[in-house]
Amino acid sequence: MVLRRVVVTGLGALTPIGNTIEEYWNGLINGVSGAAPITYYDPSKFRTHFACELKNFNVENFIDRKEARKMDRYAQYAVVASDEAVQDAAFDLEKLDKDRVGVIWGSGIGGLETFQIEVLNFAAGDGTPKFNPFFIPKMIADIACGHISIKYGFRGPNFATVSACASSTNAIIDAFNYIRLGHADVMVTGGSEAAVTIAGMGGFNAMHALSTRNDDPKTASRPMDKGRDGFVLGEGAGALILEEYEHAIARGATIYCEIGGGGMSADAYHITAPHPEGLGAKNVMLNCLRDAGLKPTDVDGVNMHGTSTPLGDLAESKAIEHVFGEHAYTMNLNSTKSMTGHLLGAAGAIETISSILSIKYGIIPPTINHFTDDENINSKLNFTFNVAQKREMNVLMSNTFGFGGHNACVLVKRLDYKL
Repeated sequence: MVLRRVVVTGLGALTPIGNTIEEYWNGLINGVSGAAPITYYDPSKFRTHFACELKNFNVENFIDRKEARKMDRYAQYAVVASDEAVQDAAFDLEKLDKDRVGVIWGSGIGGLETFQIEVLNFAAGDGTPKFNPFFIPKMIADIACGHISIKYGFRGPNFATVSACASSTNAIIDAFNYIRLGHADVMVTGGSEAAVTIAGMGGFNAMHALSTRNDDPKTASRPMDKGRDGFVLGEGAGALILEEYEHAIARGATIYCEIGGGGMSADAYHITAPHPEGLGAKNVMLNCLRDAGLKPTDVDGVNMHGTSTPLGDLAESKAIEHVFGEHAYTMNLNSTKSMTGHLLGAAGAIETISSILSIKYGIIPPTINHFTDDENINSKLNFTFNVAQKREMNVLMSNTFGFGGHNACVLVKRLDYKL
């Protein structure tokens, strides 16, 4: 069968460095760090005292207070970011065939704060089971896509993807496939996360996964730097409107780019550590290229998973050299997690958005907080350290890897790019 082409016609973002697409992009290209001391609770007894929280965000500016109270923060973020994307796509909702519009949304953890609150309240009581009737509907990881579909009446394919930090990239790939296989004309996709909580921070601290650079949070996320000591937890959401090409052309939509392909793989190695030689990372990029019908030399850059962990950054760097060979040294690599922190299940969405905007504006955002080269990472690789670089780009890839060995990669390309 002939696969249909899929393009991006709308974007939305709610991030630690900006609450709209415009603010997010300006934060990226200016190298702004979203890390700061935690405000949601007293972190003084925790190993890590900081995170990348949202700034100046009041959900009641977007969602009625009564309705917002029925949602965990991760679902609130999903609704707000997807609304920006739907508005950006400029649909005539009266004419849109809503049976052909679906929602596929990713979250690695879902309503963790809701679960935490309800269990702590029960534990503090006398054993009488007094739970909020919205406990389960607020907590479950699929409720965000339910809220989005209900808001607009979108009746197409609707489900959630959960693959830890690869969740929203898997959501994008699934949405891409549903359109190109003919099951939908439009998909709202992306991911959201709100794990900056007592349970979230405590759990990741117990794993020794987080940076503990409490004296200087803004420089704590330092991918590929010799002094990296773990990731910085972030929160927020990213939303994309994917649309069948002819459908978008017929309604005169503004098109950002084309989705070229998606790849998936498993490390099959360890529940949290990457394969030391980056085997899963290598395979996922090769699978993505194969799906897109492109050669390694067609790719101009990669938004790396780049979490600022000692093992992860090294393994991914090795994988990039293996996949791209000498061409790797001509590419721009970057990790926007150096600015946003790690949004877990929402990371793939906001990082794919970064790649899309890089193609649109001809700018690669920097990997900030680089101070000392790591002798184990090839210095010939251009990680776009500290300062954004201008460059015309046609093809970019975005990597996301999750606990459990889940790997996902999506490729975006300029609409008029020819093989």
